[in-house]
Amino acid sequence: MGTVERSRWKRVVVGCAALVVLASVVTGCRPEPAITPSSSPSPSPTMRDTTPGPSVSPIETEKPQSAFELPTACEQIYSASMLADLQSANPPLNDPGVTMLSTENADLLEIIHGGAPTLRCSWGQPSEYGLATNVTEIDGTQAAAIVAALPAAGFGCEALGDGTVCRIEQKGITLDDNEYTRGETHYVGDGAMVTTAWINFAPEGYTEDVVATLWG
Repeated sequence: MGTVERSRWKRVVVGCAALVVLASVVTGCRPEPAITPSSSPSPSPTMRDTTPGPSVSPIETEKPQSAFELPTACEQIYSASMLADLQSANPPLNDPGVTMLSTENADLLEIIHGGAPTLRCSWGQPSEYGLATNVTEIDGTQAAAIVAALPAAGFGCEALGDGTVCRIEQKGITLDDNEYTRGETHYVGDGAMVTTAWINFAPEGYTEDVVATLWG
């Protein structure tokens, strides 16, 4: 990894991240940057960086024409069994110190932070272990643009239910010789998208459970 790439990953912490497959990276919670892969040692990734976004976007825009109803609490996006697993495996829910972004993809960040109604949820404490998820309302035009943009950004996409799920993952070694894995999983469905970034914590079936709960 070059000096410039190492510098860029140095700012990333377990807060939100976009990834390029099997490259070395670190995660962070920052305003809206896109990430760049690297294959050399990087600073140890953590779950704290900048100021976290609000649980629900304070800017109300006209809602897209859809039957989708944005949940009002994070507990509502999971099945009872998944919620119990998360509470046991990596509490707490919504630690104020976790500012990790749910993605570092510029196209998705523009929508999330552009005033669309959004619910933010995170699991874990500021550390090298956790995840962050946003559920954001979108319209049909935005959905089509996202589905077209993610494969071009290196995501692998496939059908899930009536929508599309896209994933990307990276592995790396920090400057302290600690191995880490980070990634992003995004779902685009009718009326909303679910964006999730994680580091060293990717519960099996996580996004599938959210999709089944919200659209099932």
